Amino acid sequence: MADSCLLYYITDRKAFAGDESTRRRNLLGKITEAANSHVDYIQLREKDLAGCELESLAQEAMHIIQQVNERNAENQQPETALLINSRADVALATKAHGVHLRSNDISPEDVKKIYSCGRGRFARELSSQTPKISVSCHSPAEVIHAAAAGATLALFGPVFEKKDVPDTAPKGLTALHQAACAKIPVLALGGITLENAASCLHAGAAGIAAIRLFQENDIAAIVRTLRH
Repeated sequence: MADSCLLYYITDRKAFAGDESTRRRNLLGKITEAANSHVDYIQLREKDLAGCELESLAQEAMHIIQQVNERNAENQQPETALLINSRADVALATKAHGVHLRSNDISPEDVKKIYSCGRGRFARELSSQTPKISVSCHSPAEVIHAAAAGATLALFGPVFEKKDVPDTAPKGLTALHQAACAKIPVLALGGITLENAASCLHAGAAGIAAIRLFQENDIAAIVRTLRH
């Protein structure tokens, strides 16, 4: 569809079958698969985990992504960034590439202050690193606000009706087109399939964000379809 299409995988380990150990192992396998397939962003969205558990999982994910990124750099291929959902402290502690913010979270400016100040030994290592920040947005106005606040990109949605949340009103392609006029990349989110992804890109979206589209399919095949 477009070589420049940004791809953003949102994790959900609870969607995997089995006990917690099995789910965690399968999730890390999917993260490996996504990084090897050159997905641009992986959002670790395990909202039910306590801080220490999330930090442990994020450390494992970062180890995987760093190894893949080192190989990609040698082959002059793009790197994958790990964003931690709503937890700038965990992102900082695990040296993740950034944070995903919900619409009611702290501001992108606050995240940048946290990264610039650092904590303890991380201050020296992260002082020159600018965090990547994605923000959940549900209207064109929210996207404009996120851009003005210094967000790296916006996730706009839900564009289409979500099967697991049928009562949520979809924003539609017209609103997506309006949102995509902002000064930051806007990714379509919500009910995205291979069948409707092209319409999102035609509406002006810079890329696609999804959970099931990536997690329930062969990611390499999805990437090939979306980028060609």
